[in-house]
Amino acid sequence: MGDVHHETVFFSGRVQGVGFRYTTQQVAKEFEVTGFVENLIDGRVQLEAEGEAKEVESFVKAIGERMHSYIRKLERKSSRRPAQFNGFYIK
Repeated sequence: MGDVHHETVFFSGRVQGVGFRYTTQQVAKEFEVTGFVENLIDGRVQLEAEGEAKEVESFVKAIGERMHSYIRKLERKSSRRPAQFNGFYIK
């Protein structure tokens, strides 16, 4: 398999202790994406997602729509690289 679209997304706001990671994992089942979501010690949530660019974009958008009341800010970085994940999981 060749390179895939990869995004690292940091969500800030009230994103811990509100089911954010679980919701993200459930949303991931609706898209052809792999990666993980984890809480960071600074209070943010980090998402690593890879797949076709359109799928990753739609996935991140769906998280934003479902969890919009908790998200104050998000930072995104994207690149192309060899696939590194199997499945989608919570760290």
